[in-house]
Amino acid sequence: MIALDAMGGDLAPAATVEGALRAHRERGHQVVLVGDEARLRGELRRLGAGESELRVHHASEVVEMGEHPGQALRRKKDSSIRVCFDLCKSGEAAGMVSAGNSGAVLAGGLFVLGRLEHVDRPCIGGSLPTLGGSGRAVLVDMGANVECTPLQVVQFALMGEVYARRVLGVLRPKVGVVANGEEEGKGTELTRAAAAALSKPESGVEFKGYVEGKDVFSGDFDVIATDGFTGNVLLKTAEGAVWAFGQLLKRQIQASRVATAGALLMKSQLEQVKKRVDYEEVGGAPLLGVSGVAMIAHGRSTHRAILNALSGAEAFAQQHLQDDLSAAARRGEELFAQRAAS
Repeated sequence: MIALDAMGGDLAPAATVEGALRAHRERGHQVVLVGDEARLRGELRRLGAGESELRVHHASEVVEMGEHPGQALRRKKDSSIRVCFDLCKSGEAAGMVSAGNSGAVLAGGLFVLGRLEHVDRPCIGGSLPTLGGSGRAVLVDMGANVECTPLQVVQFALMGEVYARRVLGVLRPKVGVVANGEEEGKGTELTRAAAAALSKPESGVEFKGYVEGKDVFSGDFDVIATDGFTGNVLLKTAEGAVWAFGQLLKRQIQASRVATAGALLMKSQLEQVKKRVDYEEVGGAPLLGVSGVAMIAHGRSTHRAILNALSGAEAFAQQHLQDDLSAAARRGEELFAQRAAS
């Protein structure tokens, strides 16, 4: 069962409840809605759901988007985010999903679930569309850690490789580190140290070198590692570029009758392109490195994004990755221990 923060997100609880109901009806997922019981049952009635179709767990408080994550989570013990984590900690839920305050989700992962053994810091594993390869690249870190050490970036890469291989089904993920050029001397002290460690055979991954901006969407890399500041800027730039391109294309089509007719003929192809670049198709980003399953969904998530986030959390939970993620983090520690000893 997956615990859903049904009060989190700009469109909650309407979108969260509908997404959960669709996840249950269309994909057979067991979901518990966490939040204001009266409001959630009202949404279920609006959608024609039976009284027992989805379980509801009452939570009297909500962590608002503008609140300080750690303080709010400690002060609001009965918030929907905190209760979701408590259900995971007690074993009543196999994982949690929230489109609410992402900082509070990170804080909940750390304070309630705790870090996996050997993990220096957990990271957020985002997803970017690519032209080749598996069609998706895992971006680690997506924004949890603004300032990082080389060890942390290496652990992000190694945990991202586990996620890409075990959850996304990439047979041999190709790993890279974000930098401003392909040559070894490019980048910063952080990127050079991380790349040097990952390039060792002992890393156990297929390290392909530096990832320039032009390489991000090529499909040449399945895992792209960087600090959370750079990763978040890269992700938001990608989202903005996709939106801007879509608006430009729409304007050009609307400006010409011929183009409009052509667009109608290509409707199915254009829909497929839209699905490839739409964040709602991914649903959420996993928090890698905590002792449990937590999926962070976009604040503007619609019911479709929530549906896919719940499916992602379910797939993650079914793989039981904790031992593999911990082993990956330990391998990162060993790489730097070898470096210090030499």
